[in-house]
Amino acid sequence: MAAEDPDHAKPSKDSDPSKDSEPSQATRDDVAEAQDPGDDVPDGAEAAETAEVTRSLRGLSTELTARVPRLLEAMRSVGTGLELHSTLDRICETAAELAHARYAAIGVVDEEGEGLSDFVTYGVPEPVAHEIGRRPDGHRGLLGALIHDPRPLRLADLTSDPRFDGFPPGHPLMRTFLGVPIRVQGEIFGNLYLAEKDGGDEFSDYDLHLVRVLATEAGIAIGNARLYEAARQRERWIDGSVAVTTALLSGGDADDALTVVAEQARRLAGAAAGIVLLPAEGGGLEIVAVSADDPTDSLGLIVPAQSPVVGMLLGGEAVFVDDSATDTRMITRLADPFGPNMLLPLHSGGRVLGALATPRARGDRPFTETERTLAAQFASQAALALMMADAQRDRERLAVYEDRDRIARDLHDLVIQRLFATGMMLESAQRRSDVPEVQSGVGRAVDELDVTIQEIRTAIFALQQEPAEAPSGLRTRVLREINMAAVPLGFKPSHRFVGAVDSLVGELTGKNLIAALREALSNAFRHAGAARIEVVVDATVTLDDGRDAVRLSVADDGVGMPEGGRRSGLRNLARRAESLGGASWFEPGIGEGGGGTTVVWQAPL
Repeated sequence: MAAEDPDHAKPSKDSDPSKDSEPSQATRDDVAEAQDPGDDVPDGAEAAETAEVTRSLRGLSTELTARVPRLLEAMRSVGTGLELHSTLDRICETAAELAHARYAAIGVVDEEGEGLSDFVTYGVPEPVAHEIGRRPDGHRGLLGALIHDPRPLRLADLTSDPRFDGFPPGHPLMRTFLGVPIRVQGEIFGNLYLAEKDGGDEFSDYDLHLVRVLATEAGIAIGNARLYEAARQRERWIDGSVAVTTALLSGGDADDALTVVAEQARRLAGAAAGIVLLPAEGGGLEIVAVSADDPTDSLGLIVPAQSPVVGMLLGGEAVFVDDSATDTRMITRLADPFGPNMLLPLHSGGRVLGALATPRARGDRPFTETERTLAAQFASQAALALMMADAQRDRERLAVYEDRDRIARDLHDLVIQRLFATGMMLESAQRRSDVPEVQSGVGRAVDELDVTIQEIRTAIFALQQEPAEAPSGLRTRVLREINMAAVPLGFKPSHRFVGAVDSLVGELTGKNLIAALREALSNAFRHAGAARIEVVVDATVTLDDGRDAVRLSVADDGVGMPEGGRRSGLRNLARRAESLGGASWFEPGIGEGGGGTTVVWQAPL
């Protein structure tokens, strides 16, 4: 500050630096230039702008000199921290304190340079901000003019400016105004706005100079914060991709793995929902996994093939929507509550396996180009993991089929033949015995052997049956699961159907009921040690809210539910039921004195 600037007039010998003095002629010219709305900041880097502002500070009065320490402290404060949004909040607060302004805001210019992608405020209470509602988009009015003409601007009454477009309802009254552009690495990042200087005074030329210096420092801090935020954002998306790949290749339930994809996509995109869609049998895309506050409304919904979005996604093209509720390409009710949306194809190796959607709530900020790129990379990684998981499941299914063929051959060639021979020997012994009790007992044993042979033949038929050969009726699929479970259990569970099961139960509910039955039978085999199991499918149930439902009950006479035991299987059953609007629980079993366990699973038809 002590160096003399040849562009400014030297102070007179009689001047007293301890007293406030009028600015020099050069200073007044500089101030007038700064006050002129036509004054633009040079297009060079921040260093050039800093040099220009520093030159304009030299020779100013002691009022400004006294405020320089506060400016330096403000610059230090702005430069602390790396999180972008907190940095913007800190800049607003620091600028308001430095210029004695009641209100401050930063409008972040969107990537197209046509509006605002974010608007950070200081001094506006939360209830007032809530009453105002949607924040300015910068497409019109004074804020829009500053986007297209980013120059320092100082107004005694912003409402008298011809570019002023009025305040929205609930907005506090503002008169005095100061606006300064913020540049990051030479590019316009946004504008810093100040309003309502303390005491009703106008913002001075000193305020303008100080805020311009602060804006230069803010540009550097914002640049650092953006780099840090971009690095963290990429790290989060990479971690999310790893989580999805691990879930898909862990060999767990495929539906659970797809739910992980939806959950990770929602979290990483900051979306209101994460939705996975797979091709439907009759065309279009079916929603198979949802992560949202209320997933039951959309699970199982099919987006028809005539939707323009479906054609683009199945063709491998990403779709980006600014407002789902008003975009003509979104033709289903699913889009009504949402705003910005990313719809990404899950394609890998030339195949489109499905799609991933991450809609935000209405009024939320649109997705940036960086977010779109990272989300597309995430979708590609998820698609690759899906393909690898499908290949892994195919190998596992092939191994299971081979094992089933071997078991079926062994049962037919060894077990049935031995049982048949044993039965013949018993019949021979029965004929040779003269004791009626012995004849009667041997006869009952032979009958039991005949029943056992018939059950084994049924199990052999089920083992040799290909999945594609199985009829699609729910009753048949339940019987198939029961026959399959008879092999490891050593006995065939009894079963009972109530109501028109095949015609009443929908496909989505039926698919989840079969999965719940498989889980319950598996738990009974592995943990219950049961000698008897009863399966009941009742399609005449009514839920508490009056909806018609189907109820599955799997009861055994085993050891019952141990205290403190694992509940992962029961949690899976509950999650399936709740995703459909139903419920699942367990009750006492059918053993003596209520021994064993009864697993109950129900969902709307």
